[in-house]
Amino acid sequence: MTYHRDDVKAPRVAGFALKAFVGALESGVGPVLLDKLVKDSGIERWRELPAGDAPPVQHPLPHPAAPAQKQTATEQAARAIASTPPSKHETVARFVEAYRQGADPVGVVRKLHQEIERLDGRDERLGLFISRKPEEVLAAAEASAKRIKAGAALSVLDGVPVVLKDEVDLAGFVTTLGTRFRKDVATKDSTVAARLKAAGAIILGKANMNEIGINPIGLNPWHGAARNPWNRHHITGGSSSASGAVVAAGLAPLAIGADGGGSIRIPAALCGIVGLKATWGRIPETGVPPLCWHVGHVGPMGLTVDDVAAMYAVLAGADDHDVISKLQPAPHLADYEQGSLAGVRLGINWPHFEDASPEVVAACRAAVKVLTDAGATIVEIPAPDLNAVLWTHSTLILSEMSESMRPQIKKDVSQFGLDSRANLAIGQHFRATDYVHALRHRHAMTRDWLGILQTCDAVVTPTTAITAPEIPEGSLPDGESNLPVVDALMRFIRLANLTGFPAISVNAGFDKAGLPIGVHLMGRPYEENLLLRLARVVERHTEVRTATEHASALP
Repeated sequence: MTYHRDDVKAPRVAGFALKAFVGALESGVGPVLLDKLVKDSGIERWRELPAGDAPPVQHPLPHPAAPAQKQTATEQAARAIASTPPSKHETVARFVEAYRQGADPVGVVRKLHQEIERLDGRDERLGLFISRKPEEVLAAAEASAKRIKAGAALSVLDGVPVVLKDEVDLAGFVTTLGTRFRKDVATKDSTVAARLKAAGAIILGKANMNEIGINPIGLNPWHGAARNPWNRHHITGGSSSASGAVVAAGLAPLAIGADGGGSIRIPAALCGIVGLKATWGRIPETGVPPLCWHVGHVGPMGLTVDDVAAMYAVLAGADDHDVISKLQPAPHLADYEQGSLAGVRLGINWPHFEDASPEVVAACRAAVKVLTDAGATIVEIPAPDLNAVLWTHSTLILSEMSESMRPQIKKDVSQFGLDSRANLAIGQHFRATDYVHALRHRHAMTRDWLGILQTCDAVVTPTTAITAPEIPEGSLPDGESNLPVVDALMRFIRLANLTGFPAISVNAGFDKAGLPIGVHLMGRPYEENLLLRLARVVERHTEVRTATEHASALP
């Protein structure tokens, strides 16, 4: 198949025009307007695209051979950071070493509270946190200090600060999903929060996000725009917007994000950190309010690949309350430390790879050279059908988000922000036949790409086609509808969500303005260990810089 991408011709809409547009979508003329909108965008061509013999169920994800070496989650986390190189940045390894030398988690937390107030407590805030409970955080630090002093640390994450996207339950906190109407306090921890607590991690609070995770930009009308620590006048990407920004700003080496359409990997790329979307079901969704069942993933974001590997080890694995997670093989980090990539095949479709800004392409080509210099070889692979990918993903995610939000839509749709209302209107406009058609294409794409990944071990592209765009300050707090930017951010992203395959973004350099560039690797189901290994090789040959807005907590 020859690579082709339809240009997005929709205009940027903000301010009064956006309000009028959303009002029209929700009015009596809405169905007519929506029908024209989706038809002009290419849906009819997709509706006529045959799905062959694919049924509307997910194609089974095959299990790889089990590694010979068995390790507990705690042992894997320790292994992940065992060879982290010295860094001026506060990695998990640096926290472990600082505590070994007598640093006090309580003092670290007090310093972090000061830094959070400096960066997020002023009028010109970075828009990082939706909620915090500093006294509870201090109590957790005191408990950690006692364990570490007694030589009984729970894991290498004991005493390490972590932030949760406000899309996962944390007992005693409202899980807002970035909205203004969700008020119920969670009575139990999500599985990811419980596993982090069991590892001794100190949860600093709940991070800002795009409302209901429905947009990859990172602007929230109720909790403020999340601002990029590399340049506060630029976006972070979304929807795990502040999860990325918190790590880039040095407030924590780790954060939890969630990814239905790049929401971990996009902010990781734009904020210059690492983001892993593991295999579908690899990390349990228990305690994560459902937004998009077929394409959603919760997962780790971190300062370095080692940090993300350590967090992945703690989070991954079956959970009795998550049906999908119970179907997986045991997580592992086999061959993670191997720097030689002899025998590893990288799948690239060059026309697709180069459909990005020149600076992004140059940095990602340099990352590919790092991988081939380490022994990997390049295999030419077929081009994805981006129109099919776009409409299959859009139909699934927007239909499912509209269904998950149906009670609030019926009660009072005006409680959502304007960009969310526009997307929800589109989601409600899709037909039942569109949804079944999308499920059939999801099955077909999964089957086809499992075949392609028999000819290579990982598919390489840029993460995003552009670096972080400027925040439209004049459009705040409502934000804007800017589909060309959305397309540039999601162009390389959607396929991993549709198939459920694991994918990672790692920093590959910077543009002339000093904004980060991410390179993206997608692999076979349950082979996160290989993606982490490849990303680690790239990272160790990429320049390390410090964001403009930055904090420090360790002595």
